[in-house]
Amino acid sequence: MTRGDNKYIIGLTGNIAVGKSVVRRMLQHLGAYTIDADGLSHQAMMPGAPAYRPVAEMFGRYVLDANGQINRSKLGAIAFALPDAMTALERIVHPVVGSAVKALVSRASQRIVVVEAIKLLEGNLAEMCDTIWVVDAPVEAQIQRLVSKRNMSEAEARKRIAAQNPQADKLARANVVIHNDGNVDETWKQVQTAWNNIFAQPVTPPQAVVSTGTAPPAPVAPAMPPISKPSETQEMPLVDGIRAKRGTPSNAEQIADFIQKVTGKDISRMDIMLGFGQKSYLMAQKESGELVAVVGWQVENLITSVDELYISPAAPAATVVRVLVDAIEKSAHELQSEVSFVFWSADGDPRVRQGFVESGYTTLKIEELTSPAWREAAREQLRDGMAGLFKALRPDRVTRPI
Repeated sequence: MTRGDNKYIIGLTGNIAVGKSVVRRMLQHLGAYTIDADGLSHQAMMPGAPAYRPVAEMFGRYVLDANGQINRSKLGAIAFALPDAMTALERIVHPVVGSAVKALVSRASQRIVVVEAIKLLEGNLAEMCDTIWVVDAPVEAQIQRLVSKRNMSEAEARKRIAAQNPQADKLARANVVIHNDGNVDETWKQVQTAWNNIFAQPVTPPQAVVSTGTAPPAPVAPAMPPISKPSETQEMPLVDGIRAKRGTPSNAEQIADFIQKVTGKDISRMDIMLGFGQKSYLMAQKESGELVAVVGWQVENLITSVDELYISPAAPAATVVRVLVDAIEKSAHELQSEVSFVFWSADGDPRVRQGFVESGYTTLKIEELTSPAWREAAREQLRDGMAGLFKALRPDRVTRPI
């Protein structure tokens, strides 16, 4: 695997439940194109994908669920309990994921790309990275996250942590260490500082190792042109007096106050800061700066999901939704997203649904979705009392090889 053309690639790693994905989303928010290699490995094992049949044959029907999909919990239990099984699994999945990562890097329009992978340093992915960032967290914080977010017992969590390669080995190879003890403000400050440092000096790839044998030394790649810092506050053009603006952590209190005003719920600045570790926020404003709507959305594994939308009762809903949809889809295309889902309460404002329908969205019917990854993502979010819409964003699948 070779470096991306004219790209600066951050390899992001760390052991289980240290908060890698939170840091990855923060970097995406700052303007990087981000890739979740572990998420791609899951897609690689979907029915019809290249790794599905080899994994099913290797581990047997025991790891398949009622829908014929590979049950990750069962597969993980086997792989983590038996080192040889983990090695066999990685030999099947890693080459497929590596090809997909390389394709996504080459297609990215952003100069800075982040590749998150728990086994980044143990495999070939590190070879394409210009710098290594390692996320670290106290063991007790890892355990608490595994228990609360993945429903593991404490004993199972400790066993899973102990089964991994030592975190100290990753830290020893880090160019940047992000300490993530759960204080999102402190984590955000560290990420911002490390991000700003990228632009503080010319970017040059690591020097080639000089051979001591008879073969000539490998050529040293030329220095890359300086990277311009992406804007953190992108604004869209005014449409009928309304414009969309990307929310930043500096807007957390304003966003919290607006949601509290519209819903009557007790929403704090810290609630929104925690949200920034999971998603992005867009704000719709009048030309005067008055906030009239907030939407929470994310792109994960090339799937865009809108799961929060708050509109002032007095706002022109059709215009607001159109402006927000345009902004979301512009960002989604930049992130190579393949499909966009919208989820909201079934008894919510009918103006919202109509606005999305007018923008090309149709009623979500899970059984009619063509991609197993899309179906799984929709099932995870389309809970009782929820309604859903969807729109395919591109005619081709970016990750068609997997």
